[in-house]
Order: sequence, then C-alpha cells, then structure tokens
Amino acid sequence: MEFKEEMISQERVYNGIIVNVRRDKARLMDGRVTNREVVEHPGGVAVFAMDSQGRVALVRQFRYPIGEETLELPAGKLEPGEDPRESGLRELVEETGLVPKTFRSMGLSYSSPGIFAERIYLFFAKDLVQEAPRPDDGEFVETVWVPYQELLEMVRQGKIQDGKTLAGILKASFLLPEAQG
Repeated sequence: MEFKEEMISQERVYNGIIVNVRRDKARLMDGRVTNREVVEHPGGVAVFAMDSQGRVALVRQFRYPIGEETLELPAGKLEPGEDPRESGLRELVEETGLVPKTFRSMGLSYSSPGIFAERIYLFFAKDLVQEAPRPDDGEFVETVWVPYQELLEMVRQGKIQDGKTLAGILKASFLLPEAQG
C-alpha cells in the first residue's frame, strides 16, 4: 500500500518574513477530502563542529518563541537559492568564527513534518581554524565548548532540548570512534 495524499487546492493564509502559512485541501487515501495546514520555511542547516580535543561547539542564545535561553548546534536558515553546504559553512563562521578543513554531510532532519515543510541539513565539521565570529545584525550568540561525553550527559539529563541539535548529535555519533565503544 502506498501512503500518499493528493493536494487538490492551496490557499495562502499568511505571508511572513521567515515563514508562510497555507491551507490545502487534500484527498486522503480513502477518497475523503480534508484540510491540511502547512507552514512553509526555506529550510536550514545545523553543524556539529568538533575540535581536536573532542569538544563540540554549541551556541548559547535566547529564543523568543519559547522565552528561554538554549544551547544549540550552530545553525541558521537557507537564503533563497543557497546550497545547503555553503549555508552550513557560512552559518558556522558567522556564529562561531570556525572554519573547518573537513566538512561532511550527515543528511537531513524534518522539524515537525506534520505541519512544517522545513528541512534542516546536518553537517559534521572538524579540523577547525578559529577566526572572529561575524554574527548577523541583531543576532546575539555565545560559543560554548562542551566535551563530547559531557554533551551526551546533558542530552540524557534533558539539558539539550532543541530538535536539530539532538538530531545532529545522534547523526554525529555514528561518525565518532569514541561513540562506538
């Protein structure tokens, strides 16, 4: 059995700076028609960057929608037409000043596929060179270095709750020899 719904029509409900919202009519697999609300987002990137000492670069920042400070992998949104790899390299240097000599794709993650049409491309960076960070105007972030094993403990204790960061840590664990033992 193929799991698929057919889009019948779309209605734009909201056009924003970062996201748009639409209401679709979709035909279900049994033939009935239902409404689907979709939040369109240009997509983003997140980078798991590890230095030669086994520390992972996180950024501390305030997230307005949840009213809390978070620790996350360096990340950001794709610019129109931007290649995800180039976006990952750009975001890493903007937020942390880190320039990797090794930069590898770890695939992608869906934020919340029941409502968001956002894809987050995940990257693994190492062999890092430190430059000065170049945050966007109005972006206030601090780089925090966390030893990998301590980072795993933070995840276990619920101190890391950001979805893209959790996905990036999990994907990176398959590439790290210290995670295999």
